[in-house]
Parts: sequence; C-alpha cells; structure tokens
Amino acid sequence: MAAQAAPACGPAPSGELKAERIAAVKPSRSEAGLYEGPVWIKDALYFSDFSFGPGFPSRIRKLAADGTVSTAIKDSGSNGLAVDAQGNIVAATHKYKALSRYALPGGTRSTIAGEYGGQVFDSPNDIAIARDGTIYFTDPDYQQAAAPGGQPVTGVYRVGVDGKVTLVDGSRKNPNGIALSPAEDVLYVNALDGKLMAHPIANGVPQPGHALITGLDGPDGMTIDCHGDIYVSEHAARRVRVFSPQGKELATIRVDANVTNAAFGGADRQTLYITGAGALWQIHLGVSGMPY
Repeated sequence: MAAQAAPACGPAPSGELKAERIAAVKPSRSEAGLYEGPVWIKDALYFSDFSFGPGFPSRIRKLAADGTVSTAIKDSGSNGLAVDAQGNIVAATHKYKALSRYALPGGTRSTIAGEYGGQVFDSPNDIAIARDGTIYFTDPDYQQAAAPGGQPVTGVYRVGVDGKVTLVDGSRKNPNGIALSPAEDVLYVNALDGKLMAHPIANGVPQPGHALITGLDGPDGMTIDCHGDIYVSEHAARRVRVFSPQGKELATIRVDANVTNAAFGGADRQTLYITGAGALWQIHLGVSGMPY
C-alpha cells in the first residue's frame, strides 16, 4: 500500500471477539450473492457487491463516513479491490478477466493486465500492491464462467511496474487471499488446500513458499496490521482469525454469516471492516492496519 500512511500502531488483538453488523448496508439485489474486496480510500469504504446470476454482475458500493450508502460504480464486474498510490481503485474484474483500474472520481476503467501467455485470466480475485507499484493477484476459477476463455492453471501472478506479467505459482488449486508483509519481504497466499503459504521476496521477486499455517477452513481474503499480523477470512466458518508472522494464532473475530474479506479503515485506521454474504461488519480493534 502506497497511498495512505498508517497511524501509530496499537496492541495486537487477542482472544475471542465479535464484530457487529452495519445496519445501513443491506442487500441491493434480489439474487443471492456476496460482498467482497473492502478497501478504505480517503474517508470511505468501497466494496464489491456481486450476485451469482449469469456473468456474476457486480457493482462497487460506497459506505461514507456519515453512514450513508451509495453506488460508486454501477457495472464494475469486480471481486477484490485495492487502492493505488493515486487513490484510484485497483480491481480484480471477472467480467473482463483482467486486472483493472477505476479512476476516482468518475469510475473510468482502464486495463492494467489483461492476459498471460496470450490468454485471458480465469477470474481475478484478490490483490496486493507494493509501494513501488508492483501488483500481485490471485486468479482462481470461481467466476470463470463470467466470460469466455481462461488459463490452464489457477495461478498467482505478479505485474511489474513495466506492465510485464509473470506467474508466481501455478501449482495450487484456486489460490484466493493474498497480502504483503509490512516490509514487503514476504508474500502470503492462501488457497482451497487450507494452507497459508509464505513466499520470501528477494530483489522484488517472490521465491518458492513454505506452509506457514495449515488447516484453514475455507480461507478467503486477507489483510495485515501494522505488526505484520495476518487476518484470514474463513468463509463458511464465519470468522476472521488473526495470526502472527510466525504463524501463531492470536485472536478470532466472529460474525453471523459467511465471510469473504477484511480491511482496516476509519479515521484512525483501527476499525476492521469485514465483508460477507449480504452483510458488512465492523469492529474497532485499537490497532491500525492495511486499507484492503
């Protein structure tokens, strides 16, 4: 993350915690779907709102600091979201099978990366951005049916500042959550196999990873706090678990529906926002963290 400086670091969370639903955020569709990809930009939280209908139609909604909810981008085709150094939304867009940028204000879309090896991606899902502008993203096949084409593997990709796309890891079935350590020397990736892999980064290039955590229950999106602790959403388990950079479990944050992702926001960047199945939750933790 390069766009927003974090406030002073507070104590890491511990024990059993519970996040509260934000009543103002209610489903805006009749079809079943998910909220995804929360990202805090300036003084508001943005998140994807997509359904399971044909093409997985998606919009980006905005929760303002005063509690009002609006639609920021009507047809984003997005899942995971992040913010770049200019304050624009970087989106994993299954509609375009590409990594996209939505300019703020206005929402004009441009393509950051649209293919690898001459083929479009499967369904880009989650994003991590280094301070120099290097972007990492996961590409499972969960929304592959949104548009024709795809890749022979479900992969983890790196997009260099020169726009060159390289495959970091193509060996795992449906990689999902992705995050960078605060020092940007480790890339974390979870997947359907229930493992959180830690890839050391040398000279800007992720190396083969090792299993830092195993036995995760349906791992989904992730975020990082100022200590480098890892917040892993576990979808059907309806929780976000917090682990130290050494893999020690520190805390569990529970909610009352399936979860997809988490991000820090608020004026002090100490409120954790959690997205899920037709709901958005929040909990003030007293520790600052990444805005996506």
